[in-house]
Amino acid sequence: MRERLTTLACALGALLVFGTLFLRTGVPGERDVPAPTTIEAKGNGLLGLVTWLREEGIRPVSLRERFGALARRHDIPATGNLLVVTLPAVRPYRTEEASALDKWVRAGNTVLLLAALSDRPDWANGVGGVNTYVSLLSGLDTMDADGDEPEVPAGKEAGASGPADADSKRREWFQKHARDLIELPEPQRVALLPNRPHPYLEGVRQAVALSDYPPTPRVVKVPRDGFVLALAHEAKGQQGVLWVRPLGEGTVIVSGLASLFTNRALGLADNARLFANIVAHMVHRGAAVIFDDEHQGLSVVYDPDKFYRDGRLYGTLAIIALAWLVWVLGGTQLQAAPLRSSTPRETELVRATGLYLARVLRPAAAARRLIDNFLLGSTPYARAGHAGQEPWQRLETHPRLARADIAQLRAWHEQAGTGAKVPLIPLRNLIVRIERQLNA
Repeated sequence: MRERLTTLACALGALLVFGTLFLRTGVPGERDVPAPTTIEAKGNGLLGLVTWLREEGIRPVSLRERFGALARRHDIPATGNLLVVTLPAVRPYRTEEASALDKWVRAGNTVLLLAALSDRPDWANGVGGVNTYVSLLSGLDTMDADGDEPEVPAGKEAGASGPADADSKRREWFQKHARDLIELPEPQRVALLPNRPHPYLEGVRQAVALSDYPPTPRVVKVPRDGFVLALAHEAKGQQGVLWVRPLGEGTVIVSGLASLFTNRALGLADNARLFANIVAHMVHRGAAVIFDDEHQGLSVVYDPDKFYRDGRLYGTLAIIALAWLVWVLGGTQLQAAPLRSSTPRETELVRATGLYLARVLRPAAAARRLIDNFLLGSTPYARAGHAGQEPWQRLETHPRLARADIAQLRAWHEQAGTGAKVPLIPLRNLIVRIERQLNA
């Protein structure tokens, strides 16, 4: 039992070393924040929206490639589609992507930008680039009410000229917005109210977004050569939060509330009605609602983050580790180093010699030696017999000895002389009994 416990302890230690060397662990204290993707079933994911679209007979498509693939895909109609883009993104947008998206929208499609301008869900906290991405994809410029950069500077995407400049801007931003980085004890509701009747807002009295961090008031500026229609505003600050802009044969819709259609907010107020109106007016029959999962971390290429987040990996490793432990405990054992014994005692030497002789000495030879030793030196009567009287005659005429015992002893002696097997234990007992009678 002790050896198996030792084996178990060593096996668990080996597993611990393996996990430390080969398994990736998160940063201590880091919270797992769900991303706004179509496979995410937690709070800010979009799985609920995808499930609802399927039940309504509308095909959802997870786009795990860059925007240049929109024109190349044959499973998506050329026009009448709706592309849902959530900002900020964890993977930066490229200039050629913006050009490809512009052509795709002008051909007769719609893009819905859900940008964290007036709300701050947990996945958007500390992620820079919202200002830049909104301008790149929609042509609208945004800034906070104080004229300061509304998000954490993110290097070149945020306008920094180099690493040193980016670090300096980040330090200044953190000093000024330290309070804004503290998570709220309960999500704050940000209400969207319609400005005027519009097909998108039919039956919508208000829509509600959830902000996990204190939101920053935003101001949207329209380019000189552009046009944008403000459809709704925030209930408290009166800032615009929903805009629509025609672009060629298509449409660009910008929502300043990124969490309107997430799993936890879709069922609040008239959020579902607002999205249903957009789909009803902008998605043609047979077209699809496309979700930009590529820039939120889901890609058709190998993704190590997704690999380590997959629960099947850890389930497989647990089964392998359990099978290995069963094999180690059941099929192997650790043997302790042999102990060096002390000098053997006399009884141990006699026992070892006897065991050796018992293995190599034939019973007939042992019987002859026992009887000869008895006759030649074990009693004074035997020794006296050498003076002229044979030992057997002296023993047979002794008054204390039974004639049957002497006859049996003599028969065994003759039997041993012929090489026949003699019972050694009865022979030894007979000799001891005769010696006791002689010495009485």
